[in-house]
Amino acid sequence: MEKLTYISLFSSAGVGCYGFLQNGFKCIATNELLQRRLDVQIVNNKCKYKSGYIPGDILDDITKEKILNEIKLWKNKEKIKDVTTIIATPPCQGMSVANHKKKEEQKRNSLVIESIKLIKDIKPKTFIIENVRAFLNTLCTDIDGYNKIIKDAINNNLSSDYKIESKIINFKDYGSNSSRTRTVVIGVRKDINVPLENLFPKKQKEKTLRQVIGYLPSLTHMGEIDPNDIYHSFRKYNPEMLHWIKDLKEGEGAFDNTDPSKIPHYYKNGKKIFTKKKNSDKYTRQCWNKVAPCIHTRNDIFASQNTIHPVDNRVFSVRELMEMMSIPKSFKWVKQDLNDLNVLPLDEKEKLIKQNDINIRQSIGEAVPTIIFYQIAKNIKKNIGDIDE
Repeated sequence: MEKLTYISLFSSAGVGCYGFLQNGFKCIATNELLQRRLDVQIVNNKCKYKSGYIPGDILDDITKEKILNEIKLWKNKEKIKDVTTIIATPPCQGMSVANHKKKEEQKRNSLVIESIKLIKDIKPKTFIIENVRAFLNTLCTDIDGYNKIIKDAINNNLSSDYKIESKIINFKDYGSNSSRTRTVVIGVRKDINVPLENLFPKKQKEKTLRQVIGYLPSLTHMGEIDPNDIYHSFRKYNPEMLHWIKDLKEGEGAFDNTDPSKIPHYYKNGKKIFTKKKNSDKYTRQCWNKVAPCIHTRNDIFASQNTIHPVDNRVFSVRELMEMMSIPKSFKWVKQDLNDLNVLPLDEKEKLIKQNDINIRQSIGEAVPTIIFYQIAKNIKKNIGDIDE
């Protein structure tokens, strides 16, 4: 039986595709633009060979050549015939409805086309492309130089070799612990007789925020760190903001305050200026008995969307975010094990948190929930892993 393998493109910290590792898949290559995100994958021992960690822009020929060279390495040393899966989660800034700066973003959709090119050249047994809801109807410049929607670019280039199916699903209905509506595209090579429906995750009952993080202890003062979990800590903020949120009930936002002094504001040249309410869910306290909100990259501030704890006067801790994104406790953000981190002196804990907090939070915010790719990987393993070569 051939080894189960995968290649991950735009892999960030490897949160989503960690689900493939959990199912025994071997990572041939993982590509990420930012080294600090790739470093997280390294501490999780994602690749067997160091050369499999490939930093750089996928638009650069040298980056693509490194990926292809890793496949050659695995074919020679590991005796694989085919790559089992290619995972592509290209940046979505040009498509997300949450992005207010879409000008000149069409060129970023060339990253989708580069994913298509690699799938077409490598011909893995399966491929997965994940992105925002509007993904497939977004304009791109195809390989042939013509502008068309991404759905047509995928079909025009890959449908001769692959059976392809796409679904728009909210991950909260498929095992994840927070709301996150995304497009998932799965392709299976036509010489493999497996129904596409067998590979998608199955529907499950959604969970409330209380069910997901209610077991964690309350954190009541700035800088507090749970002695049993360094990742459950109270992120500090400007104390003036406490006045804006401390009296909010579940579901209420600071813009609902009737007292002008409690409405978010800032000072410019000594003049008080009220913050504009661009999104209704900014400075908003969350609800215990609702599904956890979609986690965004700026989950570190009140001014982002749906970041305030239902009871505590703070943003969600990293551990709470991990639970909402179904990231297992076995996932490591730094080299040290959790038990070793928890016995560090307080000043060393604070230093480590300060050095890593933003990278961790941003990585969580841009990730695919681990459980989603875990289920897809499990389905691929079950339906394709036992097929004789």
